[in-house]
Amino acid sequence: MLQRLAPSHLWRPSLLPADRVTHLRRLLLLFVGLCVSLSSTSAQAQQTNWAEKMFKTTEHDFRAVGRGANCEYHFEFTNLYQDDVHIAGVRSSCGCTTPTVSKDLLKSRETGAVIAKFNTSSFIGQKSATITVVIDRPYYAEVRLKVEGYIRTDITFDPPEVAFGELKSGEESEQDITVTHTGNSNWQITDVRSHCEHLQVKLGAPQKSPGTVRYRMRVKVLETMPEGDVREQLTLISNDTRFPTTEMSVNGRIRPSLSVSPAAVNLGTSKPGAVVEKRLVIRGEEPFSITEVVCADQRFEFDTPPGEKKLHFVTMRFKAGDDADQVGQEIRINTDLKGGRSVKCVATGAIEG
Repeated sequence: MLQRLAPSHLWRPSLLPADRVTHLRRLLLLFVGLCVSLSSTSAQAQQTNWAEKMFKTTEHDFRAVGRGANCEYHFEFTNLYQDDVHIAGVRSSCGCTTPTVSKDLLKSRETGAVIAKFNTSSFIGQKSATITVVIDRPYYAEVRLKVEGYIRTDITFDPPEVAFGELKSGEESEQDITVTHTGNSNWQITDVRSHCEHLQVKLGAPQKSPGTVRYRMRVKVLETMPEGDVREQLTLISNDTRFPTTEMSVNGRIRPSLSVSPAAVNLGTSKPGAVVEKRLVIRGEEPFSITEVVCADQRFEFDTPPGEKKLHFVTMRFKAGDDADQVGQEIRINTDLKGGRSVKCVATGAIEG
């Protein structure tokens, strides 16, 4: 016969030794804390990951640069999402690098840049910095960008960079730079290299004096330079075994012969059946006609003005369908300019369910 045990015979935690109960409690607390920590770390990683995806790169090495040289690097990023992205601020871990933002509010498909300026006039030697980009919309996130470089005291450039300013498409331009090295009269530039095939460099003979060597260098931008911003580097190769290379910046802008504004059109969120109308502005360096507007999405319609002129206004209409959808469409405007030049823009939006 089964007998019912008296309450005193039942197992109770209080009957365990006190130290064992304490040990079990500690293990439980440790396990809970570990779970919370892992969850928090995973959430932070996810928050950072979506933001990092917008950047083309998160690291840059300026390498060896001259004292007082103008050194900037543009960490380009593109809003890959439907919502607006807002940069709340940027900060640097070291005064050797000053960060700024070209555009703090980006709509869908718009592009901006975090500009890292290496302060070569105020610092010398090996320097590095971490730039923290703080994003507060659409969600909070932080992206860390890293820069480093070595600032030499024995080399200077006059002027401190090759700056061509703004040029027309197909226009050539030249600029002279004086490279000065102090401390070794036997120092020589053996070669000047660049990854850009649209730059041409002519190096003059060295001018030597006690402890000083000077070179005059002529840099030419060729007519084949592509339109848009020019941000290139020249690498000076020398017989210095300790620092065989020194970098120099080349910048400018080739003004497009044809442009469209805005380049990224935000249609917003439309109700089913709604019609959204936007205007595109097409500019040219010389009068032209629009021959065709190409768009694969049949929900888009375009009104193009006739005739030849430097400025055209194109009306774009988007008619939302009945189903929920995300819209992302490339639009190409063809013209009768030489070579059949064309420009592109991107339209993005959403249709409510």
